[in-house]
Amino acid sequence: MIQNGQLISLLEKSFSFWDKISDLEKAALMDNISDIRYEKGTCLSGSDDSCAGVFLIRSGTLRVYMLSEDGKDLTLFRLNPGEICILSASCVLKLIRFEVLIEAETECRILVANANFFSDLAARNVWVENFSYKVAAERFSDVMEAIQRIFFLSVDKRLANFLLEEIERNNTNVVPVTHEQIARYIGSAREVVSRTLKSFYVLGAVELSRGGIKIVDKKLLQSMSK
Repeated sequence: MIQNGQLISLLEKSFSFWDKISDLEKAALMDNISDIRYEKGTCLSGSDDSCAGVFLIRSGTLRVYMLSEDGKDLTLFRLNPGEICILSASCVLKLIRFEVLIEAETECRILVANANFFSDLAARNVWVENFSYKVAAERFSDVMEAIQRIFFLSVDKRLANFLLEEIERNNTNVVPVTHEQIARYIGSAREVVSRTLKSFYVLGAVELSRGGIKIVDKKLLQSMSK
């Protein structure tokens, strides 16, 4: 369980409105926050639970995605430690109706602010309201970038960009994901991803194994991403 001093430090760092609310509101906000551990693969929020709470990620990675009627999903963005997810609390965003699914991509530790309390706080305090819409706007920017890639970039460019982003994010030249996972991330089919990866291998950009994809020529991959 997180200690009060550590909780205050995290909230002060993550919530820009922290010094704009009263001491009573700060105490009430802390009382309405739960420190929860989620197993890998857990669904944190879905269309039937659109006001699960405001998430502040302490550790692990969340994947935010949309699901089509035929079961195909598209990754919109991922959230890492220190980042906030407010699309999981749509009741806070009165003017926005945007249903997404959220799952724990890895084991996660998350601070969950009670959605109803946060919504009431935002209704009373313009700084909290502005913060909420600012975070939502940043996430919508991520969504638009994902959609633009789907519509305007070929599969090979999307795949090259994904691999480059992964080695940068994890500071390693090996990307330990399956072809099926990559297909979900870049909005394609597993067969297409496998075929494209094979062409990358033939060109000498990557090596393929059961453990994942090893980047052997980063400069070549960068040239393929443009």
